Amino acid sequence: MGEVLSQSEIDNLLAALSNGELDVDQMQESGDRQVKDYDFKRPTKFSKEHLRTLEIIYEHYGRLLSTNLPVYLRKNIQVSVASSETVIFSEFTNALSNPVILGIVDFNPLPGNIIIELSPNLGFAMIDRMLGGQGVPLEKSRDFSEIEMTILQKLIVVCMQLMREPWKNVIDINPMMERIETNAQFAQVIAPSDMIAIVSLSVKIGDVEGFMNVCLPFFTLEDVMDKLNTKYWFSTMQKDDKVDYEEHIESLIKRIDVPVKAVLGKSLVSVNDFLNLQVGDIIRLDARVDSEMEVFVGNIKKFTALPGSNRDQYAVRVASVIREEE
Repeated sequence: MGEVLSQSEIDNLLAALSNGELDVDQMQESGDRQVKDYDFKRPTKFSKEHLRTLEIIYEHYGRLLSTNLPVYLRKNIQVSVASSETVIFSEFTNALSNPVILGIVDFNPLPGNIIIELSPNLGFAMIDRMLGGQGVPLEKSRDFSEIEMTILQKLIVVCMQLMREPWKNVIDINPMMERIETNAQFAQVIAPSDMIAIVSLSVKIGDVEGFMNVCLPFFTLEDVMDKLNTKYWFSTMQKDDKVDYEEHIESLIKRIDVPVKAVLGKSLVSVNDFLNLQVGDIIRLDARVDSEMEVFVGNIKKFTALPGSNRDQYAVRVASVIREEE
């Protein structure tokens, strides 16, 4: 039901029309509805909400890349989400250069595949860095050799595995690398007219900049489209925040190896005596046989212990624990 005007509002409107403050033609034009053409060949299957959720997922993914890839490349890496859009698959493949790096990934348990596309200049920079160079791309692009493809495949597998955690709030995925293609004609994983979402990541390795594009077909994401909204994503994330990670972190720390050394004693000898040491010589220490030894964990004195043996091997028995405050 339209809004009902009061008598005073009607009088003001008539006065404005008589004074020329309002134009009747402009009012009629402003009342016309804007009609947008709908292309049935390119149906809108991804909403803005879906794209925004994908951006949130891959912002998390970009932070993981920035943290983990420097371990392999030994260079500072910056990754951020540049854009997200929906196109048909043929438009994506037609825009690819030659050669190109395309990782075909089985997005298990979801049906179908996704594609990770890496700019050739980033690929050559990564290869140069992995082989001991400064991470400089080639001045003129060329095809990749078999050795270079093997190195790239290992790096893309690392990138692929890092997708598990960002997608965890939507679905637990177990991605598997099927193959790597350098020609877009051999990467026809879906029909050319099918809709896809493309999330573009801006990657900077030192002074080299390029893009990593993640191609996500609607056919693959169709089963989880209802979960690709920020309301569901944030509600799931809040539930995960309530999980107590103390036991998990403690279990990880317990598996770390640390050096432990037990010091029998110390002694001071001259350089001349040290140079003339022979088999059978005796070095007198500053500790008694029955006195407690100091046990170091790393460089921190943590225990005192008594010397002994266990199954024909030297051993110590912990006598006391030295607390941090001591």
